[in-house]
Amino acid sequence: MSDNNAANRCPVVHFDHNSQEHSANPADSYRQLRESTPVAWSEAHEGYWILSDYQSVFDAARDDGTFTSQRTPSGGEGLAVVIPKTPMHMHIPIELDPPEFRKYRKIINPITAPAATANMENMIKKYVTWFVDEIIELGEGDISTTIGVPALVTVDWLGLPVEGWHKYAFVHHQALTGVPGSDDYKRAMEVVMPEISQEMRLIIADRRRDPQDDAISALVQQEIDGELIDLEDVFSIVELLLAGGTGTTSSLVSQTVVWLYQNQEVRQDLTNNPEKLDKAIEEFLRFFSPTQGLARTVTEDVEFHGCPMQKEDRVLLAWASANRDEKAFPEADEIDIERWPNRHMAFGVGVHRCAGSHLGRAMVKEMLSQILTRMPGYVVDLDNIVPYPHQGTNTGFKSIPISFMPGKRLGPKLNNIAAISTR
Repeated sequence: MSDNNAANRCPVVHFDHNSQEHSANPADSYRQLRESTPVAWSEAHEGYWILSDYQSVFDAARDDGTFTSQRTPSGGEGLAVVIPKTPMHMHIPIELDPPEFRKYRKIINPITAPAATANMENMIKKYVTWFVDEIIELGEGDISTTIGVPALVTVDWLGLPVEGWHKYAFVHHQALTGVPGSDDYKRAMEVVMPEISQEMRLIIADRRRDPQDDAISALVQQEIDGELIDLEDVFSIVELLLAGGTGTTSSLVSQTVVWLYQNQEVRQDLTNNPEKLDKAIEEFLRFFSPTQGLARTVTEDVEFHGCPMQKEDRVLLAWASANRDEKAFPEADEIDIERWPNRHMAFGVGVHRCAGSHLGRAMVKEMLSQILTRMPGYVVDLDNIVPYPHQGTNTGFKSIPISFMPGKRLGPKLNNIAAISTR
């Protein structure tokens, strides 16, 4: 553990990205930090550095030798890429550095590449259609239920039982947006997580014996260093894919839906000109940055952007803050759906850049397309929207009541969600 004496740090700030103070307005909280002290030390959570401007975040993310993603004793036990560490199984490959990282990323890339995502478009459309169908005839509902699509798509794509998608979504949402110590958080970590972990391990072992047409089956047949991949490593990969699939995309869409209601001209522009949606999604990614930041650990004493960092120091790379840096993005606090090029870091940067970015974009596009075309005049009940209680890692809304002109179903009524599965 490094020496956390404030006298050895430059500068020291009062900041905690997990606090309710920060969650009340993350963008403003980061702006104040970025404009005054872009590289700063906080004594919260046993001490950690916050990198909040574009250049410092970019430099650290591309320097795996100095800023490791691997688990170390610093900061306690748990997921190394968040502060404080969450009690979570090892996530591969995000908690590995090169050269080990590349061995695992190489076997993940084929199932997350653009071509693989294109093959999933029919599945994505079916699930989005079903979710919208569930409320379209009523003229009102909670659009956050529709935003459950990413969790369901991820569960189906992996090869896990689709009828249990709620519990997978519940655990990973609590891990990243729940309040530690709350009843829901404890139930997720202590009850539901062990249950789904056992289920996942059984399915992974079964796919080794009897492969199916799903991502888990593809993974269990791969080799690492000439040996068939260890099933526990497959479990770690699946855990990571679940965490990404159930959290970030829902976070982005929830914020975008509310913002578009508040900015009617842009909403109408996208409704009239759907070809603009691809660029707009990049701007929504930049502006909302669903994954606010991820952590690293310093591997050796080093001076970084003028500040003396010590071995085992914890460091937060604030993607969300970097994406609002005026030096990188003129009028960064404004959404410009025509902004291009858009070199945002919403998916990270460097070797650890999100492997699921193509799938995420595809799901966002289908959800926004159907919401804009099937509920074109939707009204958000702004007085009753409910934000995530903890917005240190993911920002967004857990409840978004809306009303709209009732429409027609596009598919049949189904009592069992599993009936939609393409497997």
